[in-house]
Amino acid sequence: MSMDLEEQYDKIYRYCYFKIHHRERAEDITQETFLRFFKNHSGMGSEEAMRFLYTVAHNLCIDEYRKRQNKPFDEETELLESSDPLEGILTRVSVQTALNKLDDSDRELLLLRYINGVPVSVIAKLRGISRFSVHRKIANAMKKFRKYLGEEGIRESYDG
Repeated sequence: MSMDLEEQYDKIYRYCYFKIHHRERAEDITQETFLRFFKNHSGMGSEEAMRFLYTVAHNLCIDEYRKRQNKPFDEETELLESSDPLEGILTRVSVQTALNKLDDSDRELLLLRYINGVPVSVIAKLRGISRFSVHRKIANAMKKFRKYLGEEGIRESYDG
């Protein structure tokens, strides 16, 4: 298998963190994802293994969300734990606010493609749609994201 598991571990963690916004639970879900992968990975090619990892992580994040629906969650605590300068925190909050304005599907597409670098072909298979549709959906999601960034006052840094 030519897939770098350490790199994929980091990407799956980021994916989980962006979905549930809680470090410890994202770590737990990532570990559980890889435990399940190692039990079932024999004979999988790289693309199939990636699909498996993201599918398992996605399902575990949904389970976590369902468990936490009625429990309070303090997202601000995690932002305040950072040692970044004030401007970095404000930018991060603005980006997170813009991302939160996107629907879950658009947010996930941008995370998969631009944060984790998942190939379009893998995303297409995960979603059960054509690669053309993935490209179109990503372009539409980016357009919305840029609009929301502009509303947050940081358009200049993200226009391209």
